[in-house]
Amino acid sequence: MHISFLIHNGYAIGGTVRTTYNLARSLAEQHDVEVVSVFRTRERPVFDPGPDVRLRSLVDTREGSGPALGPEHSRAAEVFPPEDGKYPMYSALTDRLIGEHLATTGADVVVGTRPGLNVHVARQTRRGPVRLGQEHLTLKTHSRRLKLVLRSAYPRLDALTTVTEADAADYRRKLRLPGVRVESLPNSVPRPEVTPADGTSKWVVAAGRLAPAKRYDLLIRAFAKVTEQRPDWKLRIYGGGREHDRLRALIDELGMYNHVFLMGPAHPLEPEWAKGSIGAVTSSLESFGMTIVEAMRCGLPVVATDCPHGPGEIIRPGVDGALVPMGDEDAVAGALLGLINDDGLRRRMGRAALEDSERFDPARVGSRYESLMRDLLARGSRGLHRTRGSFLGSAYTVKDALWGNGLRAQEGRA
Repeated sequence: MHISFLIHNGYAIGGTVRTTYNLARSLAEQHDVEVVSVFRTRERPVFDPGPDVRLRSLVDTREGSGPALGPEHSRAAEVFPPEDGKYPMYSALTDRLIGEHLATTGADVVVGTRPGLNVHVARQTRRGPVRLGQEHLTLKTHSRRLKLVLRSAYPRLDALTTVTEADAADYRRKLRLPGVRVESLPNSVPRPEVTPADGTSKWVVAAGRLAPAKRYDLLIRAFAKVTEQRPDWKLRIYGGGREHDRLRALIDELGMYNHVFLMGPAHPLEPEWAKGSIGAVTSSLESFGMTIVEAMRCGLPVVATDCPHGPGEIIRPGVDGALVPMGDEDAVAGALLGLINDDGLRRRMGRAALEDSERFDPARVGSRYESLMRDLLARGSRGLHRTRGSFLGSAYTVKDALWGNGLRAQEGRA
């Protein structure tokens, strides 16, 4: 098969970039795989797509990289929907270049990797290729207006994949996409090229954007309670973001400056996970839980809040980690102390985490994607099949999505 991924910026740091490259690299062992990045912002990608994956871009925004983008880039996009958070970066130029790529691609399968690009794939891919949309966030996090856009455009996909079964169930139940196969396929994480943790260090490790949804404030407060009993243990938090100063102030306020360390971004992160003995994730929302799997693949049991959607589909409580109620710092502290105070349990659960995380290996996830793609090819793409709420032609506006074909009446139910 010739498989073509369409991604926002394959040269940046991000979970979607990383998991797309993991999947592309795995599929490229048997298939012809390319990644088409709408934007190029640096000379080399941060993550390696692999030697057998072709990477190319449509719009090069590097300073001095070539001729100016011109007036077309100053005009608003009409196909890429305004409700997608990346809309300010898109324009009439990107609409045209993406449309030209999709109208001429020789791929057997075209894969979009975010809602706005899935709209392009659904509406502009030439007749013939299978149209596959990936959802790396969740339906619940999308605005009502974006849900209406997706309800209009997604029926022209052949399949949609989500990273959790909970999210797949939401799409099947709430968007009601006739004829679209909705499957749950997790993100993949390769086996790290580091020696797994042995559970002897006295470090708890967390990683991710310093953003409100990650609730690092909860983790820091919980860890302050941990150190009341076990002052010999310490916490490292890796990542950057707008919460840095607030978290720094909280650490100082609690007098935890000798126990909690904001380490900043780290790449690669695997050696840092392997220096720890316990992973911690205290988010209020996770579309999947990539850091949980990364920690487990390095041999760490993980204490996580049981937030929507991912942790409960990854962790086996009492076997390879612990799930605690959201927002409960006492429960977080208690679960951490349970592992800290029992060396044998911590090491057994670390070994179980290492074993259980094999199900997220790119070869296994890639095999499931390959099976899905083959099934879709055997069935044949629905091409320009028109369904209620979809619109023919290349131009696509939010006005279409909100008012076309009676969708206005559905707004209150989105």
